[in-house]
Amino acid sequence: VGCGGLARLNGLFAAYKPPGLKWLHLRDTVEQQLLKGLNAAEPSVPEQRVRFLLGPMEGNEEELALTATSVPTLTKHRLVCGPAFTSLKIGVGHRLDIQSSGVLVLGVGRGRRLLTDMYDAHLTKDYTVRGLLGKATDDFHEDGRLVEKTTYDHVTREKLDRILAVIQGSHQKALVMYSNLDLQSQEAYEMATRGVIRPMNKSPMLITGFRCLHFAPPEFLLEVQCMHETQQQLRKLVHEIGLELKTTAVCSQVRRTRDGFFTLDDALLRTHWDLHSIQDAIQAAAPQVAAELEKNLKPRLGTQELPSPSPSWNSEGLSSTMGAGSCAGH
Repeated sequence: VGCGGLARLNGLFAAYKPPGLKWLHLRDTVEQQLLKGLNAAEPSVPEQRVRFLLGPMEGNEEELALTATSVPTLTKHRLVCGPAFTSLKIGVGHRLDIQSSGVLVLGVGRGRRLLTDMYDAHLTKDYTVRGLLGKATDDFHEDGRLVEKTTYDHVTREKLDRILAVIQGSHQKALVMYSNLDLQSQEAYEMATRGVIRPMNKSPMLITGFRCLHFAPPEFLLEVQCMHETQQQLRKLVHEIGLELKTTAVCSQVRRTRDGFFTLDDALLRTHWDLHSIQDAIQAAAPQVAAELEKNLKPRLGTQELPSPSPSWNSEGLSSTMGAGSCAGH
């Protein structure tokens, strides 16, 4: 039963990481729960061995004789050799820092190779980022050391939307540059219409979608679709948006709602980090994982080497720190 359960643990699944929990702690907790489930499975029937045991002869108890008897062997008993499973190979995909929350993809067994395929596919991720106008901190997070307070009465939804549009436009240009596509080719046109242009190699953080979901000063909520990001870069982006709005802003929440083809609906809550729930999640995700990776890892033709983009995308007066080249990749 244990080996059968292990066979169903090869693949990818998503867990929901709460804020305040390190991704490494999450991985270790999942491993402990899986080992607990595997080792709790009913042990297989012990192997029987024939032994010749010395005992009284039938009909004459004073005489001893050897009698063939089938007895269970204890060499593989759990109390003799210990737990059947002591460790598992579990990999973690695009990581989340301790302050962030949301979808965290893990790979078990052969699923760890699929994590590498996810990296190579350069899939986008979605975040909701919550900001707070009127103050600045040393680490761009709401809980950091306060360094400045400002007014924000002049900030409007229209001004914020205009800043977001300029940022997205500059990053779209950078995405085309880093894709190394021949812009005159049919393939480039088809990829652009399908929205599947991806950088060929490593690149800085690239934003492919950016909009405001809620605006109620001093609070605002942004939705960001991006790749090659870190959560700290997203916090810094909130700070820079505040500067462009002639005020200051800090980030109060970073939440990943999608990582590639895994969404919040796929992410297992902590109460479901157990053997059977994870096995079911891996099996349910397997067809989509295979289909999406095959679609996104197809070799691209019609590419050409293009010069590296300028580190500054200074569009419509937007500061160069907001451009795609301002931050290092993940």
